[in-house]
Amino acid sequence: MDCADKIKEIRKMSGMNRRDFCDTYQIPYQTVTDWELGHRNAPEYVVRMLEYYVRMHEIMKKDEK
Repeated sequence: MDCADKIKEIRKMSGMNRRDFCDTYQIPYQTVTDWELGHRNAPEYVVRMLEYYVRMHEIMKKDEK
């Protein structure tokens, strides 16, 4: 899976649109747009970290219910 597809998958896993995702994880909107369109690639450690944060965020939301 390439970087663009992985970033899209992570964002979709979060259930957020691009703007909300960027605001929540404090990533510039244009950066995520460039990653998702394949204009730039996120470093692998950033992709892993984002996936971790999204998964932890989801777990925390479930625990709050």
